[in-house]
Order: sequence, then structure tokens, then C-alpha cells
Amino acid sequence: MASSVRAFLLPSNMRLISNPILCNYYVTYRCNASCGFCDIWEKPSPYITIENTRQNLLDLKKMGVKVIDFTGGEPLLHRQIDLLLQMAKEMGFITTITTNGLLYPKWAKKIKGKVDMLHFSLDSMNKEKHDQGRGVACYDFVMDSVRIAKQLGERPDILFTVFEDNINEIEEVYEYCQNVGLILILNPAFEYSGVVTEVNYTANDFRQLKKWSKKKGVYLNNAFLKLRKDGGNHVTKPVCKAASSTVVISPHNELILPCYHLGMKNILIENDLFELYHSHEVQQLVALEGRYPQCEGCVINCYMQPSFAVEMNKYWWRALPSTLKYNTMKGTWKQLF
Repeated sequence: MASSVRAFLLPSNMRLISNPILCNYYVTYRCNASCGFCDIWEKPSPYITIENTRQNLLDLKKMGVKVIDFTGGEPLLHRQIDLLLQMAKEMGFITTITTNGLLYPKWAKKIKGKVDMLHFSLDSMNKEKHDQGRGVACYDFVMDSVRIAKQLGERPDILFTVFEDNINEIEEVYEYCQNVGLILILNPAFEYSGVVTEVNYTANDFRQLKKWSKKKGVYLNNAFLKLRKDGGNHVTKPVCKAASSTVVISPHNELILPCYHLGMKNILIENDLFELYHSHEVQQLVALEGRYPQCEGCVINCYMQPSFAVEMNKYWWRALPSTLKYNTMKGTWKQLF
């Protein structure tokens, strides 16, 4: 009875938020690691400038964006990352950075208090296995980064990318997180054009992941699991709202559409991001989000997460408990409204 009343009051596939809520801001494509499940480090790249970023942030604020993910590559390679973060915080954005830890000890004091969601990548408590997967010896730097961040009063998270061959190592990483007081984020691995991970979770893998999603101090969006069981995005009835929920900006100061991983169209931003985004050309591309042939079967987390937040459907309901759980743990939920 309760579910039927809910369905009547809140119809499915109803758009809740019309504006983009997230910006994936690529500060550089350069990286000091060479992860096997990523190819971004292979690309030559400039760095974003303070001047362009300031204007783009003003436009993003005007567009209604709430969260700025300064990403890469390795975002801490940017020599002015502290100033970029400070600008975003002063404008009222929620900020997030994911790092391999190699440069965090150098930046720790300068970026203290400027990152709302600071993620350290760690895929195994086995040093050799983690370093092998990342293509560089960074395990010790992650451990050091956690120690330094805690000493500074920061609240970092551990981001664990889940493959079939490390799913049984979640337990040990979870115990570490519990011992040092960190949230464990489980990030199911995914494939995209040019990068093949050959991830094919078994029914037992799904059961394990669902079990972990319920654990104290663990964040795993259950909608990710449901989408994978459903075969990913389908172009005939797309769940992906990448282009309308997320603004992607390249290190070349370009608007990338419909998303970074598909990257079919790069348009130079000339101090006109707000007007550019709402232009006829861009909105035509936005209208085709999730419908391109390459979108079939897509399960890319960084675009599905905001997609689940802007339209009410079965994935919205699956994502809601875990999203509230994480933002409550982080204390960022008030900033979303």
C-alpha cells in the first residue's frame, strides 16, 4: 500500500533537477601514475589557468552547479591547485579531489580545509599488488598521506576500485579504514573506449558488494549494482543524463560533450561558458545524452552518480539511501540544498 501511494505521489521518470549539478574540471591530463584501467596519463596536456577557472566558476555558479571535482590526471600536479580550491570554496562550491597520494604530503598544509571530499586511492593492503595496479610505487605515500591528513584534522576517504581479483581484499582495507577512522568508498571498475578492464562480476560478487554497502563506514551506490544487472544504459530508454547533469571542462578550456569518456565534441570556452552551454548547438548534443550508439551498455560511475540524482526512477530510489548515508557521514548534505 505504501509503495503504491509513493508511486502515485512521485511518478517515475520525472525530472527533478533541470540544471547541471556537477562539474568535472580536468586541471590536467598529466599523471604521475600509469594505472592499467585508465589511459588518461598517456595524453599530452596543458594545465588550466587561474583566469579561465575564475570566469568558469562564476558561470558554473550561475548555472546552478553545486560540486566541483578538480580531477585529472593527477590534480595535485597543478602548481596552483590550492588557489583553484580556494576560489571554488569562496564561491560556495562543494569541492572534491581524488589523488594517488604521491604529492599530498607536499600539498597537505596548503589545501587544508579546502577539500570537502578528499579521496586517497587504495585498492589493496598488499603493497606490491596496489603498486603494480597503479604502475608506480605509491602505497607508502597513501599511508603517509592518511597519517598527515588526520594530523591536520582532515577527514579523507579511501577510494577502492573493485575488480574481480581484489574483491576479496575489501575486508582487509575495511579493517584498516575502521582502525584509522576513514570512510571506505567502493568504486566498481568500468570499461570505456580504449580501456578494457574485462570486469564481469558474478552473482556472488554482486552479493558480496551488496553486503558491503550495508556496512558502517562504507559507501557503495546500490544503483551502480542494479544498473550493471540491467545491462547498463540502453539507448532506447537511457538512464544516463551525463550532459545535462554534469559539465565537463578540459585542460584546454573546452566544454566536452556529451562526456569526457565519449568526447564527441570539444568546444572552446571563450569566457562564455554560461551562454555556450545554453546555445542551440550544445543543447542539441545534450538532448542526445545516453542515446549515442557508444552509450549502449555504459556503466561509468562518475556520470551515472549525478544521473541518478536528477531524475526520479528506479535508480534514483536505489541511490537515495547510500547517497544520504555518505553525505550524512561527511556532513555535506546541507550544502546540497
